[in-house]
Amino acid sequence: MKTGLYFGSFNPIHIGHLAIANFMIEFSDLEQLWFVVSPQNPLKEKLSLLKDYHRLEMVRLAVEDDDRFRASDIEFKLPTPSYTIDTLAYLEELNPGKEFQLVMGADGLRTFHKWKHAKLIVKNYHRLIYPRPNTGMDAASDLSNATVVNAPLMEISSSFIRQAIREGKDVRHLVPAKAYQYMREMHFYEK
Repeated sequence: MKTGLYFGSFNPIHIGHLAIANFMIEFSDLEQLWFVVSPQNPLKEKLSLLKDYHRLEMVRLAVEDDDRFRASDIEFKLPTPSYTIDTLAYLEELNPGKEFQLVMGADGLRTFHKWKHAKLIVKNYHRLIYPRPNTGMDAASDLSNATVVNAPLMEISSSFIRQAIREGKDVRHLVPAKAYQYMREMHFYEK
């Protein structure tokens, strides 16, 4: 079974994430897509990151009614910071019948060469790359064993949502309903 792995902090998950995930399922040969909630991206600061289990719960709430999607906490079981190659090895060990592919934004191509064992990832795992604002597809990265997917360009970001909440803006239509309700009940990102 071809399974897409969509890595991210999902801080918070938003409708752009779901639109990309839906596009990948409908317009590629993926049969399932897992949202892999990362405890810490080694190339990003951890400043405004909610606790892992809160971000996982928001993802779980956002995808629980769609059996094509799954919230994954696999990286919570691995040492931090999280390295994609280690996660892939662990997932393959646990799921021998699955063929994993990476779903990544074009903005990730800029730093892909810095990823642990980037050449091994390119060699062994197909990448589905979707467009991101102000990012060219070449973005100084090797595009072998990759498909550039003509997904819609999503100009929404988690950082925009966090900032809007701090400013007292209503973001209810930018975050999946159940995740939004959980976020509001917990007063996330308000300060």
